Amino acid sequence: MQRFFHNVGYAVTGIIHAVKTQRHMKFHLVAAAVALTTGAACQLSRVEWIILILVIAMVIAAELLNTAVEAVVDLASPDRHPLAKAAKDTAAAAVLVTAVAAVVAGLLLFGPRIWEVVGGG
Repeated sequence: MQRFFHNVGYAVTGIIHAVKTQRHMKFHLVAAAVALTTGAACQLSRVEWIILILVIAMVIAAELLNTAVEAVVDLASPDRHPLAKAAKDTAAAAVLVTAVAAVVAGLLLFGPRIWEVVGGG
């Protein structure tokens, strides 16, 4: 059990590193806070909460993996190299894909409710 808590500590250290060093991680966390607050205000159903939490986790996990890829690439290839660029660009693309999916999910979850509030229906 002690080993488990050590491993959790390492993971938390990784999250803290990403939050301190990655501008986009801060943005994703703010967006997640807004989405969670909006979800509470909209009184989401259990299934909607599950979807929202999974989408948020997907984006945060992608950003963490992107951060790890960037660190490893920088360590392995401190000079510019086409393969290093390809690895970084591909990892960044994974974050973009998950972020776009999160925006679409957010629009599907919140769009109709927001539309009702602003007088559209």
